[in-house]
Formats: sequence, C-alpha cells, structure tokens
Amino acid sequence: MDLTKSFPRSPYDMSAGIVMLPRTTDKAKAHIAETLGEYHYNCPLDQALFRFLNVDEKTFAQKVKELKTDGKIGIWVEKEFPKNQKEKDDFNNMMRHNKPNDRDSKKWMDGEKKKLGRDDYFTYFDNIDADEKRF
Repeated sequence: MDLTKSFPRSPYDMSAGIVMLPRTTDKAKAHIAETLGEYHYNCPLDQALFRFLNVDEKTFAQKVKELKTDGKIGIWVEKEFPKNQKEKDDFNNMMRHNKPNDRDSKKWMDGEKKKLGRDDYFTYFDNIDADEKRF
C-alpha cells in the first residue's frame, strides 16, 4: 500500500463489522512499506480502534504483515478479539459521530473546513472523507 500515491479507505468502510479497520489496515501496510506519505499510523482514530480491540499498534502491524488480506485479517480480529453485535454497534456509532468537543479541537476543525472551503460537516470521519474528496 503506497499512500504517497493513493488514499487509504474511508473511515466509514468496515471489515469484520467494524469501522476504521480497513483504513487502519491500509495505513499499517503503508507503515510497513514506509510509504505513509502524509498519513500517520497509530493516529488517535487508529488508537481508538486498537483500544476497542485491545491490541497494540505493533502487534496489529505485525499481523497485517503476516496475514496480508482483508479476509484473513478479519478472521483474526473476529477470533482474537470477539465482540458481540451491540459492542460493534456502540463502537461504530461512537466513531461515526465523534466530533471536536474542546476549544482547541473545534479550532482545528474550523481551520480544516476553511482550508477545504467547506462548512457542511461536523465529524472527524466526514473531515477525512471531505479532505480525500469522497463527498
């Protein structure tokens, strides 16, 4: 995965019924290949996924390197970090609706919107998708 030439998948994309998993997988692959470009592996959104799964970023990256495919990574996640549907739904909804809630974060988001010439979204996920021209 070369993130100097393409975007990682949307944070809304899911694998094993969990948002962020495909995007974090893409960033782990780029981290391993040293082709992250402007992206950051183990960013706060990745960290939220790692906390939910109860895995650290090094273990996750190692398993991504070893397993390679989304299918195998999804099976590993479901087997090693079993979550019931309510847990997945709660995490997914929390992540989808996560928005700045303190002064500094709101100021940062306002700057991002201004940079993009947009004022039609409020969440971190939407900021990513707007920046990567998905909407």
